[in-house]
Amino acid sequence: MPQFQHAIARVAVWNLAGFQTTSDTRAARQAEGLALLDAELVTLVEVRPIEHIQNLADRLRDDYGVAYQVAILPQPASHLNIGFLYKPGVELTDIGFIPGSNGAYADGRLALAARVRIGGFKAVVVGVHLKSGRDKADQVLRDSQCAVIGQYLSTVRDTPGLGHHTLMLMGDFNMIPGQDVSNFHLLGGDDVMDFISCWDLQDRFSHILDRGRANLLDGFAISRTWSRDYVRGSLRLFPMHWTMNTDSEHPGMGRERFKQEVSDHLPFVASVRIF
Repeated sequence: MPQFQHAIARVAVWNLAGFQTTSDTRAARQAEGLALLDAELVTLVEVRPIEHIQNLADRLRDDYGVAYQVAILPQPASHLNIGFLYKPGVELTDIGFIPGSNGAYADGRLALAARVRIGGFKAVVVGVHLKSGRDKADQVLRDSQCAVIGQYLSTVRDTPGLGHHTLMLMGDFNMIPGQDVSNFHLLGGDDVMDFISCWDLQDRFSHILDRGRANLLDGFAISRTWSRDYVRGSLRLFPMHWTMNTDSEHPGMGRERFKQEVSDHLPFVASVRIF
């Protein structure tokens, strides 16, 4: 595998649709998608079973010659896990759940946080998978989760030794910009976070529905201060369904087929300076 020097690193997030059965065919497709995404750090949501993340790392190494390390913790009350894939050269430390971040949702997923260093880039990264559903009761449960996570982000910003780190929040928010206003307000902490996916990707979709419609349920946010290493304008929705070939004669894959064979979510990817 050729080796290159880089001035930036790519940070990505992707929901693997772990509520579906993860067959060998689906796992192979997901590994192919991750190889095409080729990010230095990937936050993965809905990892099920928990061993699936190591399976993906093994496939990436064996089939594509790309080495990834794995960091994941089993969710206490859910079979859908959050984990990180990261390349050699990326330092991940202090990996742990944010206590109480499942809020009032007893079966909810805890947010997973880690300290990250890539060259000169230092960050606290938080991966989330918030309560799904469009009813008022679902939004109220998300409020209880967002309040805890927002307070954690505010506390980190005020913590000596971490205050100048970039804060990066990413995952399946299960929130629609312009609709779940209270969720975004609480998740942002004490005016700490900038939800750049709401602005830079407002005309895009990340979640593919059965009815052919789609929405922007996934989210990506950075701290409003001390985030100078984020490359402005770099956040994009990665069109993984277009990059993957259906077969040797038919390039690209429609989003409906992608939903059936790979995932019902498309990933986000952003760039950060590491010099």
